Amino acid sequence: MKEKLNTQAVPMDAVRIEDHFWKPRIDANRQINIPYQYQQLHESGVLDNFLRINGNMTGPYAGPYWMDSDAYKWIEAACYCLALGSDAQLEAKVDAVITVIVNAQEEDGYLNTYFQWVEPEKKWTNLGMGHELYCAGHLIQAALAHYRATGKQTLLTVACRFADHITTVFGPGKLAGLPGHAEIEMALVDLFRCTQQKRYLQLAQYFIDQRGQSPSRFCWELANLDLIGGGPEQLNPRFYGAAQAYDGRYAQDHLPVREQSEVVGHAVRAMYLYCGMADLAAETKEVALVDAMERLWANLTQRRMYITGG
Repeated sequence: MKEKLNTQAVPMDAVRIEDHFWKPRIDANRQINIPYQYQQLHESGVLDNFLRINGNMTGPYAGPYWMDSDAYKWIEAACYCLALGSDAQLEAKVDAVITVIVNAQEEDGYLNTYFQWVEPEKKWTNLGMGHELYCAGHLIQAALAHYRATGKQTLLTVACRFADHITTVFGPGKLAGLPGHAEIEMALVDLFRCTQQKRYLQLAQYFIDQRGQSPSRFCWELANLDLIGGGPEQLNPRFYGAAQAYDGRYAQDHLPVREQSEVVGHAVRAMYLYCGMADLAAETKEVALVDAMERLWANLTQRRMYITGG
């Protein structure tokens, strides 16, 4: 892996897939999946949550507390389609969703409809399961996909404002926390690549360095369930382990990342973390981080993979 640290990602618009196996599936994704998912943003209440924040709708919050990420993931997927070819109708839908998001952002850059609508006094209290940083990461990735596909900075401005807000909350001398669900790390590295603002790379490194430190922020949350967003009813038993004894494995928080050699815990959290570590190492050229990734890759492919690829 060390010799590949200088490898750069290929731009989305530099690749065209025209073979008989994948091309029909790509076309079906654009023609069927993306429109259906857009419909679901309306029917599931994802967009309604944003509309409540900007005063255009009332009623209870819809869905789980990571609901915002569905809007961001759809924008990212739609923009991948736009990068492959112009589509005025699809771009108009993307712009409409972005407008709803823009109008929901707070003055200080904060944006998370669950905590804005349901528990505004408990922002950044439930890092383990609240998914604020997870949703922020998907917002950043959606914004980058939109900018690269269209050249528009509408959503990128929102993402940078939120990322800047997060830098005022987390870091040395600030809130000593980390994402319970890794994702934002890789997004921040990519935001650095786009903007060349080192504070985003530094924040990604901070979050990665915080993982596995003792005592963990999540131990405090477990001991103070009445103080965190969502309270006891949002406690995930798997996150805290048997008898509410936190061991960190579910969130890859059991050891500092440079000491990890075994793939454990929630699979999605793990893969996002490892991607973030790899992206960070590609920028910093840190050998210890690369060594950890090589150990984890060997464990994943030799001990954690079934014949189906699962």
